Amino acid sequence: MKRNYQKELDKLIEAQAKGQGAPKLLLHSCCAPCSSYVLEYLSQYFQITVFYYNPNIYPEDEYRKRVREQQGFVQEFQQRNYTSHKIAFLEGEYEKEKFYGMAKGLEEVEEGGERCFRCYRLRLQEAAKQAKGLGMDYFTTTLSISPLKNAEKLNQIGESLAQEYGVAYLVSDFKKRDGYKRSVELSREYGMYRQEYCGCVFSLRERQGKQPIQEESV
Repeated sequence: MKRNYQKELDKLIEAQAKGQGAPKLLLHSCCAPCSSYVLEYLSQYFQITVFYYNPNIYPEDEYRKRVREQQGFVQEFQQRNYTSHKIAFLEGEYEKEKFYGMAKGLEEVEEGGERCFRCYRLRLQEAAKQAKGLGMDYFTTTLSISPLKNAEKLNQIGESLAQEYGVAYLVSDFKKRDGYKRSVELSREYGMYRQEYCGCVFSLRERQGKQPIQEESV
């Protein structure tokens, strides 16, 4: 039977609301636009640290642009939303060599396939490590808000890593309840830069009709 991750999240939040204090959540973010709805939603219930770890982003200028956008959004969001719990920001290392090593042999796999699943794991594993080191109660990712991302695979990977690292994974499918639509609305409201491709050199190549693109040396 297919799981309803949104209902599972609802039940967890309801149970947490009966306790004292807000749990600590490490939220891996793929980009500011995707984080917008997720922060609007979860900051009511959790103390959040936004963790920007995306070594897949190509080229490096694009990576830096997305980091700045994420930092700026977190700051502006908090200024506008006084009732939300405080949100912290943490940037991971730009370890592009790890991404290219992971993708070796999968360069021609279409977007949404095995290469993407391994990329999910690469980023979620680092999030799990950080969550454990920081003493977080939960970790999760904004990735499930995208209609192009496989929420079931993301949750399977997250729950597997939760067992490995001993930090609970917050299951999600943030695209539900018009989450993606709301993220688009918030992006416009905050004047955010919305990128036209997922982030990696392979997604850019596919976006541009699979024209050859020179990879960065690693």
